[in-house]
Amino acid sequence: MSNIAGKAYAMNLLTPLTELTADLNKVVFWGLELPLFDGELKGLVTLSMIHYARWSIVRPSEFPRVSDAQPVEELKYNYMFFFSNFNGSWAQYVDSFSAAIPDGLNSLWRNNIGWPKAAPQQPFHRYVNDNQLWTNHYYSAYPMAASNDVKAAQRVKDELRQLTVDTAQDDPAVFLQKYHALLKSLQGSLSCMEETPIVSLAHQAVSEQCRADQHLV
Repeated sequence: MSNIAGKAYAMNLLTPLTELTADLNKVVFWGLELPLFDGELKGLVTLSMIHYARWSIVRPSEFPRVSDAQPVEELKYNYMFFFSNFNGSWAQYVDSFSAAIPDGLNSLWRNNIGWPKAAPQQPFHRYVNDNQLWTNHYYSAYPMAASNDVKAAQRVKDELRQLTVDTAQDDPAVFLQKYHALLKSLQGSLSCMEETPIVSLAHQAVSEQCRADQHLV
């Protein structure tokens, strides 16, 4: 399915900016990197469902051309691209962004044409839906891994590598003791990856009922 590869969803958002507001947004981007405004996007770090998020402003003269034979595009606006990969449903992600960093979203998009603010959510949903670009091809190196699965796997790898260093001179009994201690400490990072996440128990129950109804038809 387009936009989706395993557990990951790719969102590409393209929103227009006037010449003046593009410059203002670049100043905002710069300002958000300063310690004074660190809290504006701090909630983004708490969203463990996110693999990646990036904002870029592109001017009409900066759009690529495949060759010199391709006509230069005549665009009226600058554009802000937002790219993100995440786990879960579209609505979960958009609602989480709105709840976690509403002020940050308003800072980043406030100068974009048609921006309705991050709350209330219904106008925000319409804005995202209307400006989203469909992803026709989406590759994921680890399609069955959620963001937390990747972080857990990295922790297990790092700890195992450190164990080989720490136990290089140990006898088998000491090694076994340290291995069991490590295994116990990594219990929260060892899990099986299923094909699809359960959005909620209610959603799962509805899906199962729909499948059952289809078999009866």
